[in-house]
Amino acid sequence: MLQGIRAASEHWLGKIVLAIIFSLLLFGIGIYGVEDLIRGGGSNAVATVGSTQISTEQVRHAYQNQLERYQVQLKRALSPEQARALGLDRQVMSQLITEAALDQKTRDLGLAVPDSAVLRAIHEEKSFQNAQGAFDPQLFYQTLQRAGLNESRFVQEQRAVIARIQLAEAVSGGLTVPVALREAVHRYTTERRAVSYLFLTPSDAGQIPEPAEDELKTWYEANKDRFRAPEYRAVNVLVLDPEAVARSETVSDEDARKAYDLNKARYGMPEKRTIEQIVFPDAAAAAAARKEIQDGAKSFEQIAEARGTSGQELTLGTLSRDELFDKAVADAAFALPEGGVSEPVKGQFGEVLLRVTKIAPGTVKPFEEVAGEIRKSLALQRSRDRIDDIRDAIEDQRAGAKPLADIAAERKLALVAVQAVDAQGKAPDGHGVAGIPDADTTLPAAFRAEVGGDNEPLRTKSGGYIWYDVARIDPPHDKPFEEVKDAVKAGWTAAETAKRLQAKGRELVEKLDKGETIEAAAKDVGVNPQETSDLGRNQPKDMLTADVVNLIFATPVGKAGSAASNDSRAVFKVTAATVPAFVPDSPSDKTVTQNFQSAIADDVLTQYIAEVQKNAGVKVDQAALRKVFGGEY
Repeated sequence: MLQGIRAASEHWLGKIVLAIIFSLLLFGIGIYGVEDLIRGGGSNAVATVGSTQISTEQVRHAYQNQLERYQVQLKRALSPEQARALGLDRQVMSQLITEAALDQKTRDLGLAVPDSAVLRAIHEEKSFQNAQGAFDPQLFYQTLQRAGLNESRFVQEQRAVIARIQLAEAVSGGLTVPVALREAVHRYTTERRAVSYLFLTPSDAGQIPEPAEDELKTWYEANKDRFRAPEYRAVNVLVLDPEAVARSETVSDEDARKAYDLNKARYGMPEKRTIEQIVFPDAAAAAAARKEIQDGAKSFEQIAEARGTSGQELTLGTLSRDELFDKAVADAAFALPEGGVSEPVKGQFGEVLLRVTKIAPGTVKPFEEVAGEIRKSLALQRSRDRIDDIRDAIEDQRAGAKPLADIAAERKLALVAVQAVDAQGKAPDGHGVAGIPDADTTLPAAFRAEVGGDNEPLRTKSGGYIWYDVARIDPPHDKPFEEVKDAVKAGWTAAETAKRLQAKGRELVEKLDKGETIEAAAKDVGVNPQETSDLGRNQPKDMLTADVVNLIFATPVGKAGSAASNDSRAVFKVTAATVPAFVPDSPSDKTVTQNFQSAIADDVLTQYIAEVQKNAGVKVDQAALRKVFGGEY
């Protein structure tokens, strides 16, 4: 197939699409190996879009790809339950149904991608080119062979992908952003405002009288959710950590000394030399200069000055051999005695003469000084090598219903017994519970589990494992009034204070809207007025929070407003608003256009795909889906 149609390949779209596809192909080979790529699709369909089927094998392969991406990002393995909680199964099915819907539509419309589009992309794909940049058929076939793909199947699959992208581009390409929308965005982002304002503090609310018991109880009933105890769980956590296992490892003196002899450079400082360098146009000039130095006719400094080199330009620095980029220079410099001048050296940047002005000998710590560090490092390495064996042994004990506490005691591993913790990691007293290993992973898993459940171990960031058992679940409940009476009183008082400040703020706003100055209003309440300008939307400034600023932008120029600000209240009057002139096709307008073009295209394409799916009809085999993912659907 390829041989007959290569020469006619001229289309550019295939190149763009296939560049992505080839990357995914090679990525798949690297991560999953050949086996996953060559497996034939199953005959059973998990879902059908129109007449387009999504096979079990397609779903399984796409799911494994997505799972691997998440695990690489999170740097840990995910159990099936964790993957479902993240919605990986739903993401995969949504993606496959979308692709099937586009495939169905391209067939309905009779869209076809010519061989030339696919072949041109193959020709220009760098993964299939030789050192001279020409397409190499042998390299192409070798790549397909490693992936277990034949030419016909590969071209067929890529043709389908290109057709989907062509359809998507036809639907969402060429959309324009209305000028009215661009102008609205320009006004929203560039408008600046100026205000005069004052702050009412809790002391301006006056003396709040002591509340009656009935008042507190009424307020408590109306705000019970504020005093609701969350769900607490008692959890036992067993930690298998490489460092803990390493403590039980015994490293002999012989093994430690062997490691020391192999890595001596790691336990000291390398020799360093202060090196000077003069660059010459050719070897003859360098040799002539060296002869002048040897004969005493000129000094190294005089030669350097004649070559226009002096001061910092002359000195390369005080460097170790590994710090020198040029190997030829490094070899020559470290072969010289202190004060010696080298023969001409052909360096990366020309012929050079070198002089070593100072040598700082290398030092190596004696074995006795680093023996403890070496033993610890070797023990940790060995523990990592056998940690999976220990995990398997613990899993066997778990299968035999052995309690975590007994396993921990037997194997001298850390067991963390948490008596009560909520989903945020806090104890009933409101303080954080210390000592929960990898709490950001362990807690969510523990709050998805059940008492007595068979839970899979979690992988830790350090390469170990965590087992957890839920011993008790205390469901959420309302705390009784007597238990939270002090907190209820504080909440009631804060609410009364805010109510009074709101009323006083409303009075001041009415006065300002009737023409009273901010200075007069401030004098009435005994506070100092303030002014600020160049306020940007959503941007706090001075004492004005982002919420207050946004209310300022919602208030007409010349009008006043009031807004809560923490435990105080701001009262303000908008004195000015400015908006720079809108300039079509300016850099900022082009940025807005690009951003909205992408958003509009995504929205249009999403609606189109939904309509295609609706018209074609989507059927999902729930039994087959459960077989692939497990769980309920």
